[in-house]
Amino acid sequence: HVQLVESGGGSVQVGGSLRLSCPLSGYRNSRDCMGWFRQVIGKEREGVAAIDGVLRTYYADSVKGRFTISLDTAKNVLYLEMNSLNSGDTAMYYCAVRGRSGTCFVREIQPTNWYNYWGPGTQVTVS
Repeated sequence: HVQLVESGGGSVQVGGSLRLSCPLSGYRNSRDCMGWFRQVIGKEREGVAAIDGVLRTYYADSVKGRFTISLDTAKNVLYLEMNSLNSGDTAMYYCAVRGRSGTCFVREIQPTNWYNYWGPGTQVTVS
């Protein structure tokens, strides 16, 4: 039973930092594709960062140079390190896993319907 639950969200001042965590409970394919998405009420969910099965990473233009996605294979936890936060980063943040066997290769952030497992989200508020 795969269960993703994000943590690490909260309220932070402009310029601050947060690290989001997503333990991959019940999921053991570390060579799958995974990602972080965010959503503001009234807007579509957007891809923020993605990591593929050989640990290549991809970022939305709005977060490049500020956010870092990583996978700790020993702990089986997906992270999103967020620095230099601004008000535009305020959103609910979700982790997602493709949920297929084998090694996953991508060249960009995939759309939301490409991922099969999602967490319930963690709120990030920057003010």
